[in-house]
Amino acid sequence: MFGQPAPQRPEAGPGLDVREYTPKSSLVVPAHPKTRAKYPFIDVHNHQRFPMPADRARKLLDDMDSLNLQILVNLSGGFGERLKAAVDFARATSPKRFAVFANLDFSNIDDPGYGRRAAAQLEADVRNGAAGLKLFKSFGMDIKDAKGQRIPVDDARFDAVFETCARLKIPVLIHTADPKQFWEPVDKYNERWYELMEIPGRRRPPGRTAPWETLIAEQHSLFRRHKQTIFINAHLGWLGGDLAQLGRLMDEMPNMVTEIGAVLAELGRQPRAARAWFIKYQDRVMFGKDSWNPSEYHTYFRVLETADDYFDYYRRRHAFWQMYGLDLPDEVLRKLYYKNALRIVPGLDALAFPR
Repeated sequence: MFGQPAPQRPEAGPGLDVREYTPKSSLVVPAHPKTRAKYPFIDVHNHQRFPMPADRARKLLDDMDSLNLQILVNLSGGFGERLKAAVDFARATSPKRFAVFANLDFSNIDDPGYGRRAAAQLEADVRNGAAGLKLFKSFGMDIKDAKGQRIPVDDARFDAVFETCARLKIPVLIHTADPKQFWEPVDKYNERWYELMEIPGRRRPPGRTAPWETLIAEQHSLFRRHKQTIFINAHLGWLGGDLAQLGRLMDEMPNMVTEIGAVLAELGRQPRAARAWFIKYQDRVMFGKDSWNPSEYHTYFRVLETADDYFDYYRRRHAFWQMYGLDLPDEVLRKLYYKNALRIVPGLDALAFPR
């Protein structure tokens, strides 16, 4: 009856939201931060507002030089006079450092002749210097007809556009859907919980949009129907977390290539699997970044070029975990950084790159 006193519960500390929890690693490992790419590279997934003031253009070129970014592909070219103005600005500013992709005009989309009109506009845009076509995620997800019905990714009214791309030998960089987790319940199991709490507008509850699986299946249907058109599937097709599935699709569809914009966080947490995948599909992947923040490229270089362990990603809401380096072989890096883009995107200056 006179045993030891019961242990006291430790005093509760101050409340801590998991979003504030940022532990400092005590791991001591070799570190090789990178601020400049090992090889000059082409960013095939970027967005700029062309034309821009002269001082901003000089700053952009200075930042590109600091990163070893030789050619920037601006996917936000628009169409018609806006596209022409963007191309004219790029050529006047630095004729070999920029490429511009056109976008589609979706006005009067219910007209019986819409497909032919859109294809004719794209052909005119290519004559005015467009190097490819970019389709934003609204394509298939948000664009509706006059009755308010969603127009699918593989809707036949766009066939003339994709046939024109095949004939003109220009690629289509297409963004379909978003990370699958945006469609999943926002609970303790959702890997994007932090992001969806920080930016609630990214949630895709049932009924707001088509299911993720539907959108992705429509995209693949489009690729299969237009076998002569080269499609650059943006963001690893949102399959960076299932590289085996992405590989099977690439095996099936030789007209599909991809790029790594905004999905580095998926690659940097599976270094062995991702390294093997890059080596196997080294002729089918290009470098892309998406948002423009020069310092964020540094993490891309470190993941791709080094064998470093356990280092920070640049945006916490994308990666509630640490990164590891893939240590890609030099030839794989050269293909990722510039060789594949030179082959796929017409009109880029190959003389600026090592052979």
